[in-house]
Amino acid sequence: MSTRKPIIPKGMEAVYDNIHYAPGVLVGNTLYVSGQIGRDENMQLVEGTEAQIVQAFENLKKVVEAAGGKMSDIVDLTSFHTDMRDLQVFMRVKDRYLTANFPAWTAIGAAQLGGAAGYLIEIKAVAVLGSD
Repeated sequence: MSTRKPIIPKGMEAVYDNIHYAPGVLVGNTLYVSGQIGRDENMQLVEGTEAQIVQAFENLKKVVEAAGGKMSDIVDLTSFHTDMRDLQVFMRVKDRYLTANFPAWTAIGAAQLGGAAGYLIEIKAVAVLGSD
């Protein structure tokens, strides 16, 4: 039987303590990463489309690495976009973080994302540690 372990990287304790969800949950060697948005360690929204996308990927990377994985361990990626016209920018940033062993990917348009107004992107993922 696999054990369930919350993954809470440094700087993300507030989401676990105050909003009551784990940035990631590791079960066996499978990591489920909660939706990551363009919010910095101070829980502040970063400004600009590309900056938010980069920050969301940095947050995703932080969770994966805190679980002992690498970005190349991601097997499934889901992105939520408040403006699908930003998809080309998203793809350029994504290609800087996911350079090989490309995951399955689904992009979804959304009217609004959780949190506060102004969030443009949210990324969730599933990684199988050691699968690269």
